[in-house]
Amino acid sequence: VQLQASGGGLVQAGGSLRLSCVASGRTFSGDIMGWFRQAPGKEREFVSAINLKRGNTYYADSVKGRFTISRDNAKNTVYLQMNNLKPEDTAVYYCATDRRSFSIATNPSAYDFWGQGTLVTVSS
Repeated sequence: VQLQASGGGLVQAGGSLRLSCVASGRTFSGDIMGWFRQAPGKEREFVSAINLKRGNTYYADSVKGRFTISRDNAKNTVYLQMNNLKPEDTAVYYCATDRRSFSIATNPSAYDFWGQGTLVTVSS
C-alpha cells in the first residue's frame, strides 16, 4: 500500500485547510485510516481516524469540533477537513492505515503503512 498525503500549506489562525490521503496498491475495505501529526520537537500524536467500511470516526480532544474526517471509498481517498485552525495545529500531518485492528487505535504503532507527510503551518 502506498499513501500520498497532500493539501498542507500556510494559513492564518481561524482559517481552513483540507488534507487528502490517496491510497494505492492493495487496499482493503475494512482498513482503518488515520491522521497523525508531529510538531517540531514533539512526538507524533493521533488526530483522527475512520473505519473505511463502517464509517465510524474518532477524534483527539484537541481537534474535536474543528476537524472532520471523511472518506470516498470509490476514490480510495480519506479527507481531513480542518476548520478554525490554531497556531498549535502547526505540524507535519501524516496519514496511515491500520489493517489489523478491529477498532480505531490511537497509538501510531498500530498503523502499518504511512504516507510521506504534508506540512500545515498556522500563523497567528
